[in-house]
Amino acid sequence: MAMGLHRAGARGGNRARTPMAEINVTPLVDVMLVLLIIFMVTAPLMTAGVPVDLPDSRANAVDQEPDQITISVDQEGYIFIDDAPVPVGGFPQALAALPQNDGKPPLITLRADKSLDYGRVMAVMGELNRAGFNSISLVTNSSVTAP
Repeated sequence: MAMGLHRAGARGGNRARTPMAEINVTPLVDVMLVLLIIFMVTAPLMTAGVPVDLPDSRANAVDQEPDQITISVDQEGYIFIDDAPVPVGGFPQALAALPQNDGKPPLITLRADKSLDYGRVMAVMGELNRAGFNSISLVTNSSVTAP
């Protein structure tokens, strides 16, 4: 009699060869967690495509709306609607081409570089007002301490 050795019967031998009907979801969960972390890290970077050095402010954060349009003015004074550059002198035509929701103009957020001349920012806001966009949110960096 040998200890530790046993003879596999007819049932024991077949059990090892039958395919498993269960799916191992552990690798799937691992991949999904890695993707979740990647999207959590990159999502804040995707909100602003135009590099703008925003001024600091102690204002409260504004809620993000799904149908809002972001107008950016970079350091050189070039205007972008969302991420698309606007040709020089073509800002009024670009504003006229913006889609309307039930006759209401979309929400506008204005991002302007802090090194810009005040007159340049006011010229952009004047064109927005002239085109009928009277509710404009100004985007700034949140600052803990104010000067």
